[in-house]
Amino acid sequence: MTDSRTALIHHDYQPPDGFAAPQPGVFKASTVIFPSVAAMRQRDWKHKNGYTYGLHGTPTTFLLEERIAALEGGLQCVLVPSGLAAIANVALALLKTGDEVLIPDNAYGPNKALAEGELAAWGITHQFYDAMNPADLGARINERTKLVWLEAAGSVTMEFPDLREQVRICKARGVTSALDNTWGAGLAFNAFDLDGAGLGVDVSAHALTKYPSGGGDVLMGAVTTRDEALHLKLKLTHMRLGFGVGANDAEAVLRALPSIALRYHAQDRAARELARWCAGQPQFAQVLHPALPEAPGHAHWRQLCGAADARGTGAAAGIFSVLVDARYGIAQVDAFCDALKLFKLGYSWGGPVSLVVPYDLAAMRPGWPAHLQRGTLVRFSMGLEAVEDLRADLAQALAVAVPA
Repeated sequence: MTDSRTALIHHDYQPPDGFAAPQPGVFKASTVIFPSVAAMRQRDWKHKNGYTYGLHGTPTTFLLEERIAALEGGLQCVLVPSGLAAIANVALALLKTGDEVLIPDNAYGPNKALAEGELAAWGITHQFYDAMNPADLGARINERTKLVWLEAAGSVTMEFPDLREQVRICKARGVTSALDNTWGAGLAFNAFDLDGAGLGVDVSAHALTKYPSGGGDVLMGAVTTRDEALHLKLKLTHMRLGFGVGANDAEAVLRALPSIALRYHAQDRAARELARWCAGQPQFAQVLHPALPEAPGHAHWRQLCGAADARGTGAAAGIFSVLVDARYGIAQVDAFCDALKLFKLGYSWGGPVSLVVPYDLAAMRPGWPAHLQRGTLVRFSMGLEAVEDLRADLAQALAVAVPA
């Protein structure tokens, strides 16, 4: 090569093997180079025995998939652009026209919206079941039911279901179970071994946007399984949908994973302390946190998460909700949220900044749950600020907007 422009592109230098550092290398690629036509024809993108195209995996994404599978107690994993994409990947891989999906009534809202929108348009029906009544789940399963979604704890209202019994029902009826495991994050319990004897869900969907990322700056999701045939079905749909994640986003999650347990348990401790403090404030009709003895589903949380925790205290993530007493109007509740200084208004959780969001629960559920007091629901998610400062922030906002 006599032209430097060509030499810059086709230079034959390769760095030596054997470099090791705390953080893995970042590989960015759409095109993957093959050594020969024979190698190009022989490589199989469905398994991690070689590389074919950036969308099907690089050393960086393969490593993250393996680490997420290990975190969750699974064996295989695919990465997708968001937690909602993980839910969609599962639904589109396992459902077809004429099938039905069952979703808990307290599920993550966009999961419900997907069923009511695209899935319904494609002739896939759905039912919402009472997450706190396993018998209701069992009664709704029929010959068209091909997928049951589970969620622990429930979105926004934080009820903790009898997850073991729900999985037993699905197993007995031969229906695939999929858990939105974002709250548990692979740390509160092992979704694939709920009883120490192998009772577990079939699929775990996880918004890596939350605790695995930890920075509030990455959108990513994962779908994890233990069954090779089920994994292949999910991966084929993953390929056909063109799902992929950026190398720098994968790097960010890989960098954050070593500290996930430290952050998770720190935010858990802060949430419990503030939830207990909130329980003593007259402005709040009810505090919804699975670790509080009076919380809906506390016994189920204690049975599952306490058994999985060597400390004996259980794990409970870093979020909780309150129901502001009904004597305070929506305008006052909004003013309370606006008066907070450290808690910022914003969706998501698991990042370094504490967040608050008011919700219109009546618009989210078909009827007002009997186990919930009347009032306006506000959800808090813990960041990494000092809990004393967060408590003071709550106190000043209450005094300003909703005085007792």
